[in-house]
Amino acid sequence: MAKKTVRDLDVKGKKVLVRVDFNVPHKGDVITDDNRIVAALPTIKYLLENGAKVILFSHLGKVDHKDPEKTAADKKKNNMAPVAARLQEYLPNAKVTFVDATRGPELEEAVNNLEEGNVVLMQNTRYEKGESKNDPELAAYWASLADLYVSDAFGSVHRAHASTVGVTEHLPSAVGFLIEKELKFLGDAVEKPVRPFVAILGGAKVADKLKVIDNLLEKCDTLIIGGGMAYTFLKAKGLEVGQSLVDLEKVDYCKEMMEKAEKLGKKLLLPIDTVVAANFPDPIDGPIETCVVDVDKIPADMQGLDIGPATAELFANEVKAAKTVVWNGPMGVFENPTLAKGTNAVAAALAEAEGTTIIGGGDSAAAIKQLGYADKVSHVSTGGGASLEFLEGNGLPGVDAIDEA
Repeated sequence: MAKKTVRDLDVKGKKVLVRVDFNVPHKGDVITDDNRIVAALPTIKYLLENGAKVILFSHLGKVDHKDPEKTAADKKKNNMAPVAARLQEYLPNAKVTFVDATRGPELEEAVNNLEEGNVVLMQNTRYEKGESKNDPELAAYWASLADLYVSDAFGSVHRAHASTVGVTEHLPSAVGFLIEKELKFLGDAVEKPVRPFVAILGGAKVADKLKVIDNLLEKCDTLIIGGGMAYTFLKAKGLEVGQSLVDLEKVDYCKEMMEKAEKLGKKLLLPIDTVVAANFPDPIDGPIETCVVDVDKIPADMQGLDIGPATAELFANEVKAAKTVVWNGPMGVFENPTLAKGTNAVAAALAEAEGTTIIGGGDSAAAIKQLGYADKVSHVSTGGGASLEFLEGNGLPGVDAIDEA
C-alpha cells in the first residue's frame, strides 16, 4: 500500500515533528561525514518553504542506560549540539535552535516560541531510556509537541522505537522525500525489476543474510555470492577451504540454496579464484603477503580474504550485462588496500553499468563512497539494516505505521 508523503500534508503554520537520521560519524565535537544531514535537507527545506514550524529529532550513537558512569560518558560523547551547528550552516535562511533536552519546560518553551520557517532540534532521542523500548508515555509526550509527524529516517525505520512508531499513534503522519526515494528504488528493484536482475551479496557471515538469500533467489535472475560467506557455499560444494571463514551450521542451508537456484532456473555465481594469506591482517589495514589460487586449491594452512581477479572479471561481466543490480556486502576485507581489489572491481562495474544500480547501505555504501563512485550509481541507500530487512521481504515497522495515502 502506498504511504502518504509530505506533499499530502497541509503544513502551513503547523508544528511538524520530523524524525531524521542525524546519526553521523563524529570524533568529539567534529562531524567527520555529514552525508546524513545533507540527505535530510530536501524534506526539511520543503517544510520550511511551505510555512511549517519544524521540530527535528534523531538518535546519535548508543547510550548505555545500565551503568550510570557509562550513561554519562555516552551522553557526553553523543551530544547533538555539533549537528545543530552544522545544520545551521546548511539552512542560512532559517534559525536553528538547539535544545539540550528531550523533554521538559526548556523544550516546550522553544517549541511554543517557534515561528514559521524556523527549526528546533532537540537532544539525542537515545538520552531517553524509553526510546528503544517504544515507551508509550514518551511517544505520547513527543507527539504532544506537534500537529503532524513526518518520518524521514530510513536508517531507523526497521526499529519499532518511540520516535519511529510510537508517535504515529497520536498524529497524522507521512514519509519524507528520503524514505519515498528509498522505497521507490528498493521496492521497484525487488518487486518489478527491469531484467536481467542481478543481486550481489557479500560480507562475512551467511547467518546475517539467510532470509535475504532465500528471498532474492525468488526475485532475481542471477545471485552473486562473494565475501566471507562464499566459503561456506564452497564448503557446501565439497571443496576444502583451508582456514577460511566457514559457518559449519549453515553448510546444509547453502546446499539447499544451491539446489533451490537450480530448481528455479536461477544462476548462482560463486568465486572461482581467491586471494589467500596465512593470517588475517593485523592491524586490519596493515601490510599482508597474499597469493591467488583457484577455489579448489586453497592450501590447508591459508585463508581466503578476497575474491581473485578471474572472479572479479566474472562478476563484473554479469553486472555490466544487467538492467537492475542490487549490491549488499563487500567481496573481501575491503578495509585493507591489498584485499580491496575484489570490492573495487565490483564497484567499478556498477559505476559502468547502464542499468539501475542500487547499493544497499552499510559497508557497500562505505566502499562505493570511498572509491569515488557514489555519484555514478543510481542510488546509495542510507540504511544498511533497513535495506537488508527490505531485501528479506520483511515490513519496516517505521514505514508500516505511517498513514496510507
